[in-house]
Amino acid sequence: MPAQEIYLMRHGETAWSLSGQHTGITDIPLTQNGRDLARLLAPVLAKVSFELALMSPMKRARETCQLAGLGRRAEIDRNLMEWNYGEYEGLTPEQIHAKAPGWVIFRDGCPGGESPEQVAARCDAVIARVRTMEGPVALFAHGHVFRIFAARWLGFPAGAGIHFLLETATLSILSYYAGMPAIKRWNATVMA
Repeated sequence: MPAQEIYLMRHGETAWSLSGQHTGITDIPLTQNGRDLARLLAPVLAKVSFELALMSPMKRARETCQLAGLGRRAEIDRNLMEWNYGEYEGLTPEQIHAKAPGWVIFRDGCPGGESPEQVAARCDAVIARVRTMEGPVALFAHGHVFRIFAARWLGFPAGAGIHFLLETATLSILSYYAGMPAIKRWNATVMA
């Protein structure tokens, strides 16, 4: 029997992902380019018979899921929401570093928002849920939460998310190798 696969689809481009602003709880839509890139996921995902599809409640993730062809069957899971950036919401890394030199989100978290451990707890809840399934699972969410998700999938602490760079509108696949959690594909761009 083939190993279970968990498909992670990071939402498409937004105005704030273009400008580098931290977008956690601000609910903004995809750009036209973001919508176009999300549509490219549809033929790839149509080849997979997903046992479960989950999405963040944020508009950018829901829109990506819809355009990728799984919107009608996906369930909202609030544990897939992006990191709550608190006082850093809407700020660029440069603006944050001006206030807090040396700040690293995966170590320091966000004042008035979430710590890495709080995001990891949400990821752990989703991981526990998808590991009860046997077939493929599709998840639509966000960059920072998926970086911690990958770290936790592998059994690493939340801070290890720093090592998993992730672009918008990309496909990643988590699975198993010899019974151990593994990354099969990471940060793959889907081409027309």
